[in-house]
Order: sequence, then C-alpha cells, then structure tokens
Amino acid sequence: MTSPAVDPAPETSPAPTGPAPAAPAAPGPARRRITGAVWLALGIVYIVWGSTYLGIRIVVETIPPFLSSGARFIAAGLILTAIVAWRRGPSALKVDRRRLGSAVLVGLLLIPGGNGLVVLAETSLSSGLAALLIAVVPVWVVLLRTLLGERPGLGAFGGVLLGLAGLGVLTLPGLSGTVKLSGILLVITAALLWSLGSVASSRLPMPADPFTASAYEMIAGGIAGLGIGLLRGEHHGLDLGAISGRSWAGLAYLLLVGSLVGFTAYVWLLQAAPLSLVATYAYVNPIVAVFLGALVLNEALTWPIVLGGAIVVAGVCLIVSTERRR
Repeated sequence: MTSPAVDPAPETSPAPTGPAPAAPAAPGPARRRITGAVWLALGIVYIVWGSTYLGIRIVVETIPPFLSSGARFIAAGLILTAIVAWRRGPSALKVDRRRLGSAVLVGLLLIPGGNGLVVLAETSLSSGLAALLIAVVPVWVVLLRTLLGERPGLGAFGGVLLGLAGLGVLTLPGLSGTVKLSGILLVITAALLWSLGSVASSRLPMPADPFTASAYEMIAGGIAGLGIGLLRGEHHGLDLGAISGRSWAGLAYLLLVGSLVGFTAYVWLLQAAPLSLVATYAYVNPIVAVFLGALVLNEALTWPIVLGGAIVVAGVCLIVSTERRR
C-alpha cells in the first residue's frame, strides 16, 4: 500500500502517499536535506512495500481482508507506541487534540481507505495488477494539488495523461470480464484515498515526532479497519484452525515488516524528505510486486498488464522528474 507521488504521499503515507507547495513563503519539501537516513528509509519503502502486495495476496487466501488489515495495523501501532515510550519516554506520545485529530484523519485515509481496499481487492485480483493500479497515485496527487490551487507544470500534466492512459489499459481485463471490474475499481478508489491522506499529511498540523504520528495513524486506521470487517460480517464462520500456515506467516510479515518498518519509514519520509523524492517508490513498488507475483504465485503477465504497467511507470517517471526540477 501498500502505495503518493509527487512533492502518498503514500504514501504514509498513510500511504500514505503533494509536491512542494506553490506559495514561496511556505517552507517547501524540496528544501529538506536529503541525508543517508533518507536514502535508507527510501530503500526500505522501495523493497518492503513492493513485497507487501504478495504478502497480502497470500494472507487473504484464508483470512478475511479487513479483519487481517485492521488487526495488523492495531498490533503494529501498539508495538510502535511501546517502542516510542520506552526509547523516548511517555511524554513523546503527548500531542494536542488538533494534531491527534490530524493523525487520526490521515490514518483513516491511508489505512482502511488506501490499504484496506487494496486488501479487499486482492481477494479477486493478482498482486501484480493491484500494484500497477496503485502506481497511479502520483496522478491523483497532481490532480489534487491542482484543485488546491497549485500549478504542477506541463511536464506533470503530461505524466497525468500518460498515467490515465496506462490506467485505461490496465482496466481492460475488467471490462472484458477476464478479472472482476469491481476489484479494479476498489484499487482505483484506494489510490485516490491514499493520495488524499498523503497530501493531507503534508498540510495538516501533525505530531512533531513522526514515529508518534505513525503509531496514532496505525492504531486509528487499524481500529476502523477492524470495525469495517465486523460490519461486513467477516467474523461469521471464521475458523482460526482453518487458517493456513502461510497465511499466518504472511500476516506476521505484513505486521512486522510491512506495517511496523515500511509504514513507519514512509511516514518519517513524508516529514523528512521532499515528497517528489518519496514518490519515486510509486514506480519501483509495482516492478517488485509484479516480479514477485510471477515468481512466487505464477501470476500471468498478460499484455494489458505489461503494456499498461509500462505506460503508468513512464507517466510516474515524467511526473517525478518534472517535480524534482522545480
């Protein structure tokens, strides 16, 4: 999801998750210093999040989508809360209502909105196709920034057109009946919500400590996801004994590596690095996801996936390269 694209945003986030603000008076993300820690966190997001699509596909084989997503993020958020309190003291978790509300809102957009819908969609879609559909997050980010009064530039809009064209090609399997169109629409909606969360996280007053922000986002989003799962009746007939060992392993991987490590790295990047740089994960994750899906699950690489994916990645590259020059 997981998942923003230009300076969620991801991500996350979120994941989250827009690019540098247009107003000259505002301290734009592009002015942030790119350190070794930034590159390390970016590498984690590149590889870890690319692999989470495979993990999700394995988890939903025998575990309901929203219950698995909600439980994963609640557990990861509580673990991170304990780590923050242990390493920095309980005072590090104290935030005012305004910042707590912002963290909760971003968490709702990124987790049950962005991640939860992807998990639900992967009950009917391949992990590779889901990842490629999520790759259009940069397109939504540019469009959202435009609605907010910014001027991303002609190159960014060219990338938007490419991205939308690629999205159209990727949607062909759903229109032809090869895969469920509802699954494709779920991922497109997830990408939009992830983009909203990513843009919001760069504009709202967030907790100063990114790890505290990440903990609150995961707990709030996880609780919401769990609630959605219960409302959907996912607990009815759920037999823990019938859950496969590989689904349990996949859930543990998503919790510890995908949520605790990957999501936290993403949220930290949103505050520490230019969003245009963070957004580059959007064209690395799909490549990792498609490769792993084909290698581990023998997912087919059809021509719409290959062609549409290539167009989307080209569009994202154009958007990100244009933003990094601004």
